[in-house]
Amino acid sequence: MREQVVLVDKNDNQIGLMDKLEAHQGKGVLHRAISVLLYRKKKGAVEVLLQKRAADKPLWPFFWTNTICTHPRDGETAVDCAVRRLEEEMGIVVKKEDLQFVYKLLYQAQYTSDLAEHEFDSLFVSEWDGNLAINPREVADARWISAPVLQAEMTVKPNTFTPWVHMFMKEEKVKNLLG
Repeated sequence: MREQVVLVDKNDNQIGLMDKLEAHQGKGVLHRAISVLLYRKKKGAVEVLLQKRAADKPLWPFFWTNTICTHPRDGETAVDCAVRRLEEEMGIVVKKEDLQFVYKLLYQAQYTSDLAEHEFDSLFVSEWDGNLAINPREVADARWISAPVLQAEMTVKPNTFTPWVHMFMKEEKVKNLLG
């Protein structure tokens, strides 16, 4: 059975299920998503952990994005999904109480004329520093980057980052966390 996403209304109430690829066709059908942004403090500076999306991702392959982003399964909480996918994509084990909910973002972003994101995305952050074991089917690369260098790169090379990471980095709550 192909993976499904949870369809939601503009208040994040579940209204159905749909095949994941089908939900991303055209302008996209509004569905639930989660994102995690991990950070660490190194020599007084804050660094964030980014991933480069794998080559076989249908939307935004080889683009840099937040630590993980995915879709909860039917009946799965956002935080449980975040814990599961951190381990599956990045080999990172965290407890759900370590993840801090920041906010929900409703957005639509067109990738091609045929594919788009239309998501109600819950963002979590957590301080973490450890070893990675990236899953090459999901992640092409990963790197730690300081928040100011990330902001500069996003200004100079905006088309190398996913649209939602641009939105996250403009959010005051995220800016305050990252200093």
